[in-house]
Amino acid sequence: MMNEDQVKEIIQRWRNTQEDDLKPEDYQQFKTLGCASLSEGESQQLLKFIQDEKNQVIVKSMGCVILAPLLNEVVKKAKGLDQYQAAITHLTRTCRPNELLDCMLEIIEGIDPGAISETILALLPHLQSVLLRLDEGKAACVGSTLSALQKQLSRLPVPYTEQQEEADEYGLCRCSAALTVFTEPFVEEVKRTDGNCAATAEDEELKIELLKFCMRSLREPLLEAELKHDRRSPLWLFAVEIMVTLSAIKEPLPELLFFSSLRENILMDNNQFKEARACLAYLLFVQLITIDNFPAVFSHVFILQCNMEYISHLLSSKKESHLLKGLALFTKSLERVQDNSLPVSLLDLKSFYSVTQNLRRVLTDCPIQHLRESGLQVFQVFINKLDAEAKHKFFRCMLKTSNHAGIESYIIKNIRNQFELSMKWGNANEWFLGTEFISLMTLVLCLPQGAQTDLLSSMDKVMESLNLLRYVLIRDEELRTNEDVWEELCRIKEEYLKMLRVCISISRAYYSSELKALREDQKLKAKEARDAARPTKLVKSITVRKEKVSNMSPEVQHQVLQSALVTFDLMESLIVRIEEITEEKQNKLN
Repeated sequence: MMNEDQVKEIIQRWRNTQEDDLKPEDYQQFKTLGCASLSEGESQQLLKFIQDEKNQVIVKSMGCVILAPLLNEVVKKAKGLDQYQAAITHLTRTCRPNELLDCMLEIIEGIDPGAISETILALLPHLQSVLLRLDEGKAACVGSTLSALQKQLSRLPVPYTEQQEEADEYGLCRCSAALTVFTEPFVEEVKRTDGNCAATAEDEELKIELLKFCMRSLREPLLEAELKHDRRSPLWLFAVEIMVTLSAIKEPLPELLFFSSLRENILMDNNQFKEARACLAYLLFVQLITIDNFPAVFSHVFILQCNMEYISHLLSSKKESHLLKGLALFTKSLERVQDNSLPVSLLDLKSFYSVTQNLRRVLTDCPIQHLRESGLQVFQVFINKLDAEAKHKFFRCMLKTSNHAGIESYIIKNIRNQFELSMKWGNANEWFLGTEFISLMTLVLCLPQGAQTDLLSSMDKVMESLNLLRYVLIRDEELRTNEDVWEELCRIKEEYLKMLRVCISISRAYYSSELKALREDQKLKAKEARDAARPTKLVKSITVRKEKVSNMSPEVQHQVLQSALVTFDLMESLIVRIEEITEEKQNKLN
């Protein structure tokens, strides 16, 4: 430990030494003395030294090395905070900006994971001052700084609920607001030079760096956040600022969203760029942020077609925030499209096929109920927007590919609605009342596994199919006018009902035996012994709503098996009613 005289001697030597003659040992010694002052709580003495006019050459040459220790004290909110802040401010005005920036980027790179937001909030005002002092290469420096800051902020959890945002436990909301303030002077620079004949390549580079910042912000944290216009949360305000910045730097939104190939390689990799644009589309078309700046020349169908790429990407995710945005964007993109107007050619586009398949997965596999409900609503809106031929093709596709009785039953309900609509005056069309209708009925009246079909799992589709068939036979006037169509429908009907009767008979016998065995097990109170003696009992393979019956309690098993038998009775009664209607119609004709 050096005494006061030794310190004075060293300082005097530094004052008498040319900057080029300073050695690495001098820099290390300067840092050691500075850290010693900090550890001893002598903040006032250190500030006095830094601000002393006689020491400005020393400070300019070596002051950067004590920037990190000073910042640590600020982050820790140590005693003498005002002096530490004043010392950092003096260093940012005195030291060379390039050296300061390098030092600050090192601090960001090595930031303590437990103090990310605190460090960034303490550093941002000084970083801004340093960048504004730069004369050359400012754009690249602004870009590398923003990138480094966002890289660290991406490590913070994104608050999702209103309570989490208000608490802002990890400081992401505060940092996002601070970033907005940080970029303001650079946005103003771009605004001043935009459209100016004297604008330089440096000006264009700064614009691109700010664009990169906006796109990274859209992807993270905004894509992960819950954003609602009726709740002006910190992240909502940040989203507004990002959209305003895009407008301020005169970045055309249609070019970003619809004609992005020119920008793609400049910004980020394809997947990240797609996520950023998906969030941009959501903020623009769902939340209507800066929608007044969007040209009104694009048709609603064109906007839908372009947005389908983003909708597909969002719906392919398993994150709730992504799915919510995807469903909302799909709904809003469809809203302004006229009903019964989307042509069949759109269904051949890869994006349309991907969206419908991803939406099907949401409906069948998503564990979150409100997302499934929202998905079903937009599923119906999409159907409503298709023209007759497109509906026909979409129904065929869903019946062939969904492999889910619930989806198939929903499609069959829509087929009935279209058949009913076609029966009304002025709405007749070949797709739901002519030859093409038979191709749909062939898929509807079908048991893919024949007599081995699991009627309990297929119950929704079978019941809806029988209801449709009953309705068609009641309203048969138009179909009978085409003899070939009517004969083919009757043939399909007979084959289906014959196979269904066999299937019901087998299933009823099987479930009855299972129910009887279950009752015997309960009476004998020896279910464990019986399970061991009958390891291949079929009840173990029954699955209801993706849950094996064997995993249920005996009481629930009893209810499931009893319900299955009741369902078979309902199917049987519908078959009988269909045959009665057929006979009545035939008698009338005779």
